[in-house]
Amino acid sequence: MVDFELLRKIVEAPGISGYEFLGIRDVVVEALREHVDELKIDRMGNVIAHKKGNGPKIMVAAHMDKIGLMVNYIDKDGYLHVVPVGGVDPRTLVAQRVRIFTENGERYGVVGHIPPHLTKPEERRKAADWDTIVVDVGADSKEEAEKMGIKVGTVMEFAPAFTKLTENRFASPYLDDRICLYAMIEAAKAIENHEADIYFVASVQEEVGLRGARVASYAIDPEIGIAMDVTFAKQPGDKGKIVVELGKGPVMDVGPNINPKVRAFAEEVAKKHGIPLQVEPSPRPTGTDANIMQINREGVATAVLSIPIRYMHSQVELADARDVDNTIKLARHFLEELRPMDLIP
Repeated sequence: MVDFELLRKIVEAPGISGYEFLGIRDVVVEALREHVDELKIDRMGNVIAHKKGNGPKIMVAAHMDKIGLMVNYIDKDGYLHVVPVGGVDPRTLVAQRVRIFTENGERYGVVGHIPPHLTKPEERRKAADWDTIVVDVGADSKEEAEKMGIKVGTVMEFAPAFTKLTENRFASPYLDDRICLYAMIEAAKAIENHEADIYFVASVQEEVGLRGARVASYAIDPEIGIAMDVTFAKQPGDKGKIVVELGKGPVMDVGPNINPKVRAFAEEVAKKHGIPLQVEPSPRPTGTDANIMQINREGVATAVLSIPIRYMHSQVELADARDVDNTIKLARHFLEELRPMDLIP
């Protein structure tokens, strides 16, 4: 069963790319420290938790950074003009709340929008863009905003809005990738007997270029690398191009970024334990930490284990708790049963 209290704590902890130290890093350390043999934070800010073994060396990575915003300038009326940190879609920001991390502590702002009464019909058909997005913190002047501790370079993220919809379905900002971070932590806690030499990595700065995984994989030098990240589930407007569904289990990619022998072993483990497993075609790089792990040093046998969500990179990412549970089970059994294998495709 999903521990929704811990999941919500992980999802809502602050930490956009490069600012993971604002909250999420401490949450990860607290959750893992009693369940591993060694734990450290590297100079990039990655949390690396080691469960020692004499078998294959494997790195399991789930990124802990969020997409967010940064103040670009403050105008004379006190409005904050912002730029994206990571892949923020400006269309999703209109009429939303943001959580701002100032020199004086946290505060909130709103992304305003001109009412339809004050716009022409052709203007109402235009989507918001970075030229029109401003954050209102209630200030009447630049000076007042600055007194709040806001300055150029101040960062912010979507305001917390974790919502249970049904017994199994829930929505929130930042299920990407905090839901997989939660699953990785729960798998690490559940593992008992294992031969593999396992490194769990809560990686930083994935959303701005897979930077944390690059550093961690170089330091660890694993034989096998598993990226745990979200993927797209069927949703309105997808034109039937998405094959993955909510509630039908975790997802394994197939494609050039994926080692076929690692994927085949995962499929065997899933079948053995009755865990539903979906397949996603990935003819190009997966856009996950597996991209950079695969080409580390002399090469790493990589795979991607995903939890499907709807509405990725929005404030209402939607997931199914059954997929989370089954992802934890698959990760646990995969790691417990992993033995030396021929990894050459």
